[in-house]
Amino acid sequence: MNAATRSLLLAGAKKSASQSCHRHARCAIAAVVSPSSTHARAFSLSSPAAKTWNVYLSGEIHSDWREVIADGVKDRNLPVSLSSPNTSHEDSDDCGAIILGMEEERRNWDKIGANMNNVRTKTLIKDADVVVVRFGPKYRQWNAAFDAGYASALGKSIITLHPPEISHMLKEVNSAASVVCEDASQVVDTLDYVINGNLPDPRDGKTFVPIADRLGAGNPNP
Repeated sequence: MNAATRSLLLAGAKKSASQSCHRHARCAIAAVVSPSSTHARAFSLSSPAAKTWNVYLSGEIHSDWREVIADGVKDRNLPVSLSSPNTSHEDSDDCGAIILGMEEERRNWDKIGANMNNVRTKTLIKDADVVVVRFGPKYRQWNAAFDAGYASALGKSIITLHPPEISHMLKEVNSAASVVCEDASQVVDTLDYVINGNLPDPRDGKTFVPIADRLGAGNPNP
């Protein structure tokens, strides 16, 4: 993880207070036209002034998914503060022993380290508006599953992120999530939509058809 991304994860995407207040104080009307339809989808948004969304990034530490989300948040100037657990495997293993002293048994060494890491994890999940939980295809992320359960018990909005080939193994976790994403860019798109109402181009491209055209009007008497 590069220094710039680590700084963004720890400190969040900082913004000018005056710009934030000006942006969020007004109502915005966005109209997005599907490339396969002439019908415009319009929606009115009104966000609380100076609202910063706290987003906790839980899960595997062996790929650059956190950097992708951090870069996307920065590029779109989203009012999001990102946080995460300590992503140094060695430090998270040895923190307790380094600060409190070494233990003779592995289970005790692990316990003092886990308890110390839990101070950060529990605090940041409690403070989060959204918890993103990443599961990779190679390693079994027991900690990530525990974080998802803890966030669910607290009533947090959860976004899971994993490749489709492990969806079956995660079906119970996904059932507790508000959104299930396959790649990190979809997490950024989701944040941009729930915060600003902005939609990307349809994932299905030109084959996308709005629900009213594809399945009929849900309310026959709007």
